[in-house]
Amino acid sequence: MLRNIDLNEISDGNLYTSNDLVRADCGGCRGCSDCCQGMGDSIILDPYDMDQLYRGTGLKPEELLLRAVDLSVVDGIILPHLKMTGKRDCCPFLSGEGRCRIHAFRPGFCRLFPLGRLYEDGSFSYFLQTKECKKTHRSKIRIKKWLDIPDLPRYEDYVCSWHYLLMDLQAHIERAGDESYQKQVSMYVLQNFYLTPYPEEGFYEAFQERYETCKKLFHLA
Repeated sequence: MLRNIDLNEISDGNLYTSNDLVRADCGGCRGCSDCCQGMGDSIILDPYDMDQLYRGTGLKPEELLLRAVDLSVVDGIILPHLKMTGKRDCCPFLSGEGRCRIHAFRPGFCRLFPLGRLYEDGSFSYFLQTKECKKTHRSKIRIKKWLDIPDLPRYEDYVCSWHYLLMDLQAHIERAGDESYQKQVSMYVLQNFYLTPYPEEGFYEAFQERYETCKKLFHLA
């Protein structure tokens, strides 16, 4: 999602790598689930997130879209997001006790919080959001431990590739200026990156193949 932000207003003013310590650990969020409620369509899912949800829940793509995921247009591209449900307007995977039922395979947005990413020059840095989490006595934790993602360097490379591919596609359809073509591109992204299953082993390899095919198909530099 493209946003113009002033880091001085929303963060501690520092940029971090995954090896840095940040004051993000809230002790397991005991007694709090605020960031799992009332989030609207902001929890955008990337292909890795969806693949993890398919495997973790055992749901097929169409079942997941029916039960827990909605689609919305994000900067010109149709992308999936976790939908808020029920009287509490909460994540469909939040238990009645306010605990995450998919914690082991939760989306990257959830793993990251209360951190954010600042993308620059084909890469990104992490920053600590200071106004998003109401927990006031957070302790320091190394970012790579906080994220708890296997083979983090490879995951970070993938995150970069996906972010900048979306930026290229968004610029591409904006230049085209054709609504029907915009929908065609969106449906291609949805079908090939989200709804077509990835192999049980080798997500990154399969993603890279689809990434290269997409760039060639739409003549992206």
